[in-house]
Amino acid sequence: MLRVGLTGGIGSGKSEVAARLTSRGAVLIDADVAARQVVVPGSPGLAQIVAAFGDDVLRPGGSLDRERLGAIVFGDPGRRDQLNAIVHPLVRQWMDAAERTAVQTAGTPGPVIVHDVPLLAESRGKGGFDLVVVVDVPPELQVDRLVRLRGMTPEQARARMAAQASREQRLAVADVVIDNSGSLDDLDRRVTEVWADLVHLLKPTRNVRPPTYS
Repeated sequence: MLRVGLTGGIGSGKSEVAARLTSRGAVLIDADVAARQVVVPGSPGLAQIVAAFGDDVLRPGGSLDRERLGAIVFGDPGRRDQLNAIVHPLVRQWMDAAERTAVQTAGTPGPVIVHDVPLLAESRGKGGFDLVVVVDVPPELQVDRLVRLRGMTPEQARARMAAQASREQRLAVADVVIDNSGSLDDLDRRVTEVWADLVHLLKPTRNVRPPTYS
């Protein structure tokens, strides 16, 4: 088994990389999926959030109103830290359980398991991964994509980026960097190269530090 942490800033194209790795045979464990699962109605996670932020963060049907909760924590680092202290441990537990299930159903030498963690640099760093893959683009391209593809204003885009780890912080935890500032064909070629190295690292004699792609 090879445990890979995958991360990248908003607008970097991390989801495109995750999809391409999955199509090549990786088992994907998505932190965003985990974050939704641990706060479903009736869950201890949702109960903790309501206790901390009040009933106003619930929709009429009892589910979490993510937009309202986001409005509370987005501009307040203290409240954001409070939310993260609730959610991050639950997300990690969910992802660990999903990994155990993947390992139990796999053969030998085991799967390449990719943990898609948007806030990896903020929440856990290398976190026991065999290696960390960072999808990287220049900040100005992040802003352009968020404006063109998600309908944000430039100010909104920069504010969302500022709420995440800096580019330098993400690169500091990277073993492999995938530059996604080019075309999708360029990305396909880079992911193919990275996948070949991941499969090679599954072999028992892995002792070579993975290369960096840029």
